[in-house]
Amino acid sequence: MKKVKKLLIVILSALMLVAMPLWADTFFFETGSPDGKLGALSRRPTPGKVETETADDFALAETTVIKTAVITGLIPLGTPLENIKDVEVEVYHVFPADSDQQRVINVPSRINSPSDLEIDTATRARTENTLAIFPRVLNPSFTAAATVVNKITPAAGLDPAFTGEEVEITITFTNPIVLPSGQYFFRPEVSLTSGDFLYLSGPRPVAGPTPDRQAWIRTSTLAPDWLRIGTDIIGGVAPPTFNMSFSLAGETVPDAGTPGQPICHGQSISALAHQFGNVDAAASALGFATVHALQNSFALFCE
Repeated sequence: MKKVKKLLIVILSALMLVAMPLWADTFFFETGSPDGKLGALSRRPTPGKVETETADDFALAETTVIKTAVITGLIPLGTPLENIKDVEVEVYHVFPADSDQQRVINVPSRINSPSDLEIDTATRARTENTLAIFPRVLNPSFTAAATVVNKITPAAGLDPAFTGEEVEITITFTNPIVLPSGQYFFRPEVSLTSGDFLYLSGPRPVAGPTPDRQAWIRTSTLAPDWLRIGTDIIGGVAPPTFNMSFSLAGETVPDAGTPGQPICHGQSISALAHQFGNVDAAASALGFATVHALQNSFALFCE
């Protein structure tokens, strides 16, 4: 009788383990607080001002749902936070993915750069209601020792130092970004009602299992090519290299399907239901407004 009871306990315990949700590991990546070395232009296109994109890299070990991001930069002294009109986020693969390899390259190098084109399914913008922003002033007066604003061409050198308000912008993706494991570049852009946002540099290198690539920049006239801020624009005998100050946070989905495979969507939704207990709980935990939004995002992820 005792043996039967012990067997029943083992069976019930096994069933409970199967039924219990397997919670995801929290994903968090950061380069660190601004180091004051550089401010790089990050600007949405506006009348009379060309779009300027600054990007830095990050890596994902597993399929990940990115829920939030934080960027730090400078805005002109005395600028109200309400003057931050829009923030747009794009994510890029590493070149040569999503790139035309047959065309002429008009920059010194594209090795370890962002790709020509962004990942369409990962673009988010405040004006599209796919992200919300929560800015705050960290320091009313902060100086970047050098800037890259007007001289975005090879060997152009640095622009002067700039003192402004140091602001931290927390970005919540109302439609979270789903990406498979891999190496990527994160590119935020900011538009103000007046003046420009200078994206601040952070510590380099960042320790980790993957190489830490330096920051790249381009204008709409330079696109689809990119320039290395330190190696190409500043240059010199021993050119500096930079990271930008940003962080990303979310949850991993270890058992998600493989994009491009016929069973990807069904496998991913099943994995989410098992991981969080059910699909409703998964949508809530991952920051999706509805189960439909989660289903749609993973459908795009699986394409």
